[in-house]
Amino acid sequence: MVGFGPEDDHFVAELTYNYGVGHYKLGNDFMGITLASSQAVSNARKLEWPLNEVTEGVFEIKAPGGYKFYLQNHNPPQSDPILKVTLAVSDLKKSLNYWSNLLGMKIYEKNEETQRALLGYADNQCKLELQGIKGRVDHAAAFGRIAFSCPEKELPDLEDLMKRENQKILTPLVSLDTPGKATVQVVILADPDGHEICFVGDEAFRKLSKMDPEGGKLLDDAMAADKSDEWFARHKKPKASG
Repeated sequence: MVGFGPEDDHFVAELTYNYGVGHYKLGNDFMGITLASSQAVSNARKLEWPLNEVTEGVFEIKAPGGYKFYLQNHNPPQSDPILKVTLAVSDLKKSLNYWSNLLGMKIYEKNEETQRALLGYADNQCKLELQGIKGRVDHAAAFGRIAFSCPEKELPDLEDLMKRENQKILTPLVSLDTPGKATVQVVILADPDGHEICFVGDEAFRKLSKMDPEGGKLLDDAMAADKSDEWFARHKKPKASG
């Protein structure tokens, strides 16, 4: 889990490495993450990472897997530099009904002409941007899910609402055990375009998601170990035959 601060008040991304998978086929569902960070722009230039200025002061950059990020070349207006996550939708009106009327998100901006809307649960949190596209939303083989925490007592009511509205429930309300850590309750839904949405009980999740002060060092050590294993595998002498 990586981000600019604790999960209590920051958006974080979960990066998962699946052994044996060399690449992922990207769809048109995930359109990018936008963050405000002149430091990120400076880092990219220093590392000679390809930057494409799409509008004045906004640079498009791609992660190794092809996922897009949009870097605004200024300091963040809030404590979390991550401003929004953009998802493609095939019917903006239908999606707004789902995310706003059913899931309770506030609509901050809406533009029928550009088929775009900005939603969120709080003024100072990362926003969700819905961008209408022509044709269907294709998740291909590289899609993930977006997750929110909420009070545990609200999860049964949320599940009941989705049942009454005949909305898709991918994983009914369930308790997930993590050995040696807190047991969390989750329910996983799907919006009209199949975007997966996980709601997790906040009380237990706060315990489970406490920031590890050694997280950065552990990641660096793991990456160094992987590089060492890779070098050994490439340089290991073959066994003698016969």
